[in-house]
Amino acid sequence: MSLHHLSYQLYVSKSLILIRWNQRVQAPAVLFVFKYCGFSPTSFLQQRSEDKACHSGWVLNLCMLTQITSFLVLEEAPPILLISIGLDNGSIYCIKGDIARERIQRFKLQVGSTSDSVTGLGFRVDGQALQLFAVTPSSVSLFSMQDQPPKKQTLDQIGCEANSVTMSDRQELVIGRPEAVYFYEVDGRGPCWAFEGEKKFLGWFRGYLLAVISDQRGNKNTFNVYDLKNRLIAHSIVVGDVSHMLSEWGNIILIMSDKTALCIGEKDMESKLDMLFKKNLYAVAINLVQSNQADAAATAEVLRKYGDHLYGKQDYDEAMSQYILTIGQLEPSYVIQKFLDAQRIYNLTSYLEKLHEKGLASKDHTTLLLNCYTKLKDVAKLDEFIKGEEDGVREHKFDVETAVRVCRAAGYHEHAMYVAKKAGRHEWYLKILLEDLDRYDEALEYISSLEPNQAETTLKEYGKILVEHKPFETVEILMRLCTGDGESGEEASNALYPSKLPSPTDFMSIFIHQPKSLMEFFEKYTNRVKESPAHVEIHNTLLELYLSRDLSFPLITQEGLITDVNNIKQSVPLNTVTTGVSISGDNKYKERDRLQRLEKGLGLLKSAWPSHMDQPMYDVDLAIILCELNGVREGRLFLYEKMKLYKEVISCYMQDHDHEGLITCCKKLGDSSKGGDPSLWADVLKYFGELGEDCSKEVKEVLVYIERDDILPPIIVLQALSRNPCLTLSVVKDYIARKLEQESKLIEEDRKSIEKYQEETSAMRKEINELRTNARIFQLSKCTACTFTLDLPAVHFMCMHSFHQRCLGDNEKECPVCVPQYKSLTEMKRSLEQNAKDHDRFFQQVRSSSDGFSVIASYFGKGVVSKTGDGPPAVCRTGSNRSDGL
Repeated sequence: MSLHHLSYQLYVSKSLILIRWNQRVQAPAVLFVFKYCGFSPTSFLQQRSEDKACHSGWVLNLCMLTQITSFLVLEEAPPILLISIGLDNGSIYCIKGDIARERIQRFKLQVGSTSDSVTGLGFRVDGQALQLFAVTPSSVSLFSMQDQPPKKQTLDQIGCEANSVTMSDRQELVIGRPEAVYFYEVDGRGPCWAFEGEKKFLGWFRGYLLAVISDQRGNKNTFNVYDLKNRLIAHSIVVGDVSHMLSEWGNIILIMSDKTALCIGEKDMESKLDMLFKKNLYAVAINLVQSNQADAAATAEVLRKYGDHLYGKQDYDEAMSQYILTIGQLEPSYVIQKFLDAQRIYNLTSYLEKLHEKGLASKDHTTLLLNCYTKLKDVAKLDEFIKGEEDGVREHKFDVETAVRVCRAAGYHEHAMYVAKKAGRHEWYLKILLEDLDRYDEALEYISSLEPNQAETTLKEYGKILVEHKPFETVEILMRLCTGDGESGEEASNALYPSKLPSPTDFMSIFIHQPKSLMEFFEKYTNRVKESPAHVEIHNTLLELYLSRDLSFPLITQEGLITDVNNIKQSVPLNTVTTGVSISGDNKYKERDRLQRLEKGLGLLKSAWPSHMDQPMYDVDLAIILCELNGVREGRLFLYEKMKLYKEVISCYMQDHDHEGLITCCKKLGDSSKGGDPSLWADVLKYFGELGEDCSKEVKEVLVYIERDDILPPIIVLQALSRNPCLTLSVVKDYIARKLEQESKLIEEDRKSIEKYQEETSAMRKEINELRTNARIFQLSKCTACTFTLDLPAVHFMCMHSFHQRCLGDNEKECPVCVPQYKSLTEMKRSLEQNAKDHDRFFQQVRSSSDGFSVIASYFGKGVVSKTGDGPPAVCRTGSNRSDGL
């Protein structure tokens, strides 16, 4: 490549700087600064006159008086440029402004003496501050360009030769000297790198330091690419005589003196890493990916390979330190499988700890870590892991349930309790206290401190154990919970609304093995709370506890075993309340307890069904079942009597063969004047008739009441008693004699009534016949109504009543004296005819009457059943005999 007409172009934003090489003098003679304005600069003029402008831009002519040793361009804010030109006389010529529009400012900076040339320049921009590094062979200076005039600061008294100055990507000035490469900050010289040899060229490319170093011994040049961060030479090659070094278009270009160019490019990241892996330079590979800001997955892959390399060398500690850095990218199981050996449990523990710190641990990881602690018996580590969250700000970085389970299984109950309490898992906390430690008092105290809804849940789950060991204290807690007697505001407000409080029946299941405690709990509750929606169910449970022979859990109440009372079969002896069996020892205590419970049960039956209530505060059917199953006759009698099941009441006495009680009961319940049922005596008579034993005394007493109330006909009485072979005729002799005498009297009375009715009927028929066949003579001389002398016009009725016509008014067809009686008879007949059509009423009267035959006879006697066609009697027919018609 020919350099006679070679132009070097350096683009900074939109500004173009063009240097033309003067072949005749072998020096850059003229500097053209051209402002690119959207068109291609194809031609420009070279002027020799100083500060003369051409049509394409500004031309600066140095007239060959001084030599340009360095130059630098900075685009501050487009289109403002700052051009610094270093000269061989130790001065810097600066041009600032919009060059295309000729709005510029020129000023000059003096670096050193006129004998020192400016060998290098460098801009440093720090926010609004602009600084210019200037290097000569004898000094390193710094100019603050924001000051007017710019202030100079000498950083070092030693400089360097030309082409050995560059700027790093951290805006540090880099100077190459034969013994080393130095870095300069604004406050002076910084670190240095001891690279021996004359630095002919120095540059910076993508974080790498570029240097062409001359080896005087071998008379050859070496081009090195230094990776200062990783402290290695990334590339090294022997080159010839280099005249220029450029870093453009993503490559490094070396222009040789023999008119050739060498282009050097950077390899891709994957190729670099493969090469480093082959050389086992894993640390360098890690620094490389980190310096290039690779993604986390790529970095983790390099760390994994490094860890695998160290693991293969059995350097387990260092390998684990690399694996820890991969957390979040590498699957934890990959690492865990490598360290499951017991000899590497320490490394595995450290990895699992880091996994939990970053919140990436699963339940299995927590289990494994806790098992590691327990295997190592490292209580301090376990404390730190479990109790390291005491500040309450951070959340647990492990699965709470797993931690509790593992600590509990390993015997670290305090740690398990701490985790459960911290996480608010009350059920686990109590489970450890009760099942593992048997600390019942502490468990009760803990439950008392919980909110009502939480206390309710925990008591339902663990109350069975607490009742078994601490029944009194547990019942007290339940009372506070169900009655709202606690101190918190929520409980106090709930006490005003019992429906919001827990129901005592919700806790019945915890008393399944402690029925006595259940009885005490319900007794206390009913004594304290007078009105509750659960009173019916509580009373049902208490009745079963009270009335049962052996105190056991109320299964009938729980199962809802309520059936029809009529279908209950007596499966146990009913007269077991008072037994004659001798009792001693424990049995004596049990019997005394049973009698006390029985007394309470009878009291509850009566107190829970006061006289003013139609229904009791318990299930009646259940109460009857309990009394039947447990032989509590007094309870059954009370219930049957309250339910007005009088026949069931007397059946109880019949079953017990309590004849005296049976008759006494019938006297009380069979009195119709007090709302009783007289038909009970008929059932009692039937019972004695079927008894099969001598009960003459009782039968005679029963017959007195049957006779008094005329409950049964004698024939029925005789039929009922005839079934008992032990009864003699003497029992009913007096009764039969009295009944026959009464019947005789009734027959005589009936005979007299018949004769009377026959006479009346005969007289009425005779009168009717006379009315039909003979004339009637009216001889009354006074008006029946006003009793004055009868005068014309007058009205005479067939009933032999006469009236003035004026006294009758408009009604002349009916006798005012006889018409009420006539109408009552007519109405009675009409009523009887209607009743004849009401068959249901007829049969109801027959069934309800003690003597159905008399009812039928009454219907026949009233002519309701027979068909009568006679019209109304003619007695009340009107007739008149007026004086003007006579």
